[in-house]
Amino acid sequence: MTRLRVLCAALLLLCAGCQGEGDTTPRGVAEAFLDSHYVEIDLPRSREYTVGLARSKVDDQLRLTSGHAIDAGTRKPRVYYKLLEQRESGGRTAFVYQLTIRSEAGGEFSRRVLIRVRREEAGWRVSNYMEY
Repeated sequence: MTRLRVLCAALLLLCAGCQGEGDTTPRGVAEAFLDSHYVEIDLPRSREYTVGLARSKVDDQLRLTSGHAIDAGTRKPRVYYKLLEQRESGGRTAFVYQLTIRSEAGGEFSRRVLIRVRREEAGWRVSNYMEY
């Protein structure tokens, strides 16, 4: 019985160590935004991580895509990302990610995305993002 408890405790610690940074750190918020905006294509959820210009951009995308449902039947591309660079300055943090996008019809291509986050009353939020 004690071996089982030790094994379970070790497994719980391992699982806790495998979790990301969550959405309470600058990087955690940037990656939560990436996940919802690019990987899951859930614009309303990605909006929750934004303020300012970033929120305006998401609102524009929501307006432009209204009436076009993205559901379980939609063929979504597979999106993977990797952190390339992190810079901090004046209470703000900027991240550069490499996105790899794979679709059944269009093959594979890459993009970089710059994400800027800043501290707000509600915690860290994406204040701007730009693809290039």
